[in-house]
Amino acid sequence: MYQQLTLIGHLGQQPEMRYTPAGKAFANFNVAVSRKWTNPDGQQQEKTTWFRVTAWERRAELANQYLTKGSKVLIVGEINEARPWTDQNGNLRASLEVTALELRFLDNRGRDQEEDVHKVTSNGQTPEAQPGDIPF
Repeated sequence: MYQQLTLIGHLGQQPEMRYTPAGKAFANFNVAVSRKWTNPDGQQQEKTTWFRVTAWERRAELANQYLTKGSKVLIVGEINEARPWTDQNGNLRASLEVTALELRFLDNRGRDQEEDVHKVTSNGQTPEAQPGDIPF
């Protein structure tokens, strides 16, 4: 079995970079994904879903270096689990935890750096553009 999730959203906080006891880098950050629609009464509606993302090794280092609160990002990853929690009003919520397999920076922050760091795949490499790739 295999599952994959694609998210496009904005960071809700700065990435938090840490290391395992064995020295393996990882970064955690929250991504807000918003959906807008018009209900049958013609009123605009919006729903935001938050995802807790973990990036490992080279992806973690690049996320920590180039992403800031509010950065727009595309993440391809796997859902690890949903963790329930209760908000300030006593409502039951769930935090969806995702491991990033691919990371793309979608806004211009950090673009004065090397142009090829905006995409990092699961093997930690920054691949060359392929025919049909969407140029972000």
